[in-house]
Amino acid sequence: MGLRGTKPKGEISTKWSHDLAYAIGLIATDGNLSSNGRVVTFVSKDIQLINTLQDSLGISKTIHYKSGGFTTDKKYAFINICDILFYQFLLSIGLSPAKSKTMGALEIPDTYFIDFLRGSFDGDGSFYSYWDKRWASSFMFYLIFNSASIDHTNWLRKKIQNLIGPKGHAGKVAYSKAYQLKYAKQEARIIFERIYYSPKLPKLERKYKKVYSALAIDAKHTRNSNRLIK
Repeated sequence: MGLRGTKPKGEISTKWSHDLAYAIGLIATDGNLSSNGRVVTFVSKDIQLINTLQDSLGISKTIHYKSGGFTTDKKYAFINICDILFYQFLLSIGLSPAKSKTMGALEIPDTYFIDFLRGSFDGDGSFYSYWDKRWASSFMFYLIFNSASIDHTNWLRKKIQNLIGPKGHAGKVAYSKAYQLKYAKQEARIIFERIYYSPKLPKLERKYKKVYSALAIDAKHTRNSNRLIK
């Protein structure tokens, strides 16, 4: 019988929690599982998001920088997480190397799905608002989840509908290989109220402020409109 190696010890707890679910949402969108079976890399232009990920996982890694696209400026920050047990845990819930186009359903407990969803939004989601002059200066806004996988997009849509209610609209982005899951105003508000259920949650502050600035504008516009009707 050969000698047994030392059993690896996980640095990161894989016991489900709100923070872990949020971190997995980030990794599912902006993370990468290496082909060596041990390293998870997370890349972002937002240092605050990298620090929030580390706090959520209870780790402290050196932040490195690299260039991207057509520029040599090293504006993308990243960390490497070397934890074999955590890597294997991610595999067990549906993540994999080269996951962007192959990712489908993920095994996220329903209790923690809204935290995962907030992580997905912070990682690769988008939000925009504008005044639509076609409808008596109506204020509009949209919440969008982006993915290179149609299977993951459809799974996400189904989970949101089953657990939160909004149906949304899924479709392929024109002139692109990407897919979008989009929610307009009323449905977007319902989702935001659920994922931001406490002011002290881990989140990307930049997006949070953008969302709530738009919600405040809409609330003020609605109050003013109601006064005019009366």
